[in-house]
Amino acid sequence: MEHSDEYYINCEDLFKIYKIADLEVVALRGLDLKVRPGELMAIVGASGSGKSTLLNILAGLDQPSAGRAYVGGRDLLLMNDGDMVEYRRKHVGFIWQQTGRNLIPYLDAVQNVEVPMVLNGVAAADARERATELLTAVRMDHRMHNHPNQMSGGEQQRVSIAVALANNPPLLLADEPTGELDSFGADMVYEIFTDLNRDFGVTIVIVTHDPEIAARVDRVVAIRDGRTSTEIHRRTEFDGGTPTVHHDEYVLVDAAGRLQIPREMLERLGINERARVIPSDGAVEVLPEERRKRSK
Repeated sequence: MEHSDEYYINCEDLFKIYKIADLEVVALRGLDLKVRPGELMAIVGASGSGKSTLLNILAGLDQPSAGRAYVGGRDLLLMNDGDMVEYRRKHVGFIWQQTGRNLIPYLDAVQNVEVPMVLNGVAAADARERATELLTAVRMDHRMHNHPNQMSGGEQQRVSIAVALANNPPLLLADEPTGELDSFGADMVYEIFTDLNRDFGVTIVIVTHDPEIAARVDRVVAIRDGRTSTEIHRRTEFDGGTPTVHHDEYVLVDAAGRLQIPREMLERLGINERARVIPSDGAVEVLPEERRKRSK
């Protein structure tokens, strides 16, 4: 697979295998994913589906076992330890679900945002200016000198977003960023993601269980058993000036040409080990084996 400027993230046939004692656990099984620069998208899936493993690989916190993964033109499989440190410091921001993992408790909000810049050699005055700008962008300028224990969970997570963007990375990754928040805090976080995506052009990938995520992002990719399976795209049509939002759902075709038909759809059709595929005018029919037998 050659790197393409069309996609900021380009993963093909990605595998991740963990060895636990004498067992091998396959977290990713030939996963494909493409994300365009400046996209705001989400990844959903059941626990154990592989979505957090994928996010850790994209963040440079883990490396795949096999396959190909490019982020911003960088081949993640060929990067050494020094490359990974620079990548995590300058090119990707990461937000954990647990707010305590994102913030240093004995520093106030503006100091927390300054830390990544100071570690990156930014002058103190410039770091303070950038931190103030980011806290304003996440609507936390009124809490600049408060410590994490003086903030609500939603406020802590908004400061965490500012910390993740401190060194101006082109990619922002968020692992269940609203999992510990109430509905008001979650709504505010999603609004801020939308604002940052629009105003800063940052590419944002969110892993979530939130069933309402399709209404908040441009595209939702579902992962099942370590592979991408379906996508939902949001589009807006204007009828007489009135916007109407539509959500179009697609099944995915991987790099090998395999059609990723969801398991529940196969069960509904009664398709088990084999199916008959019949091309017709502008369409393809997928029929269960039993129907083929009856037609003889």
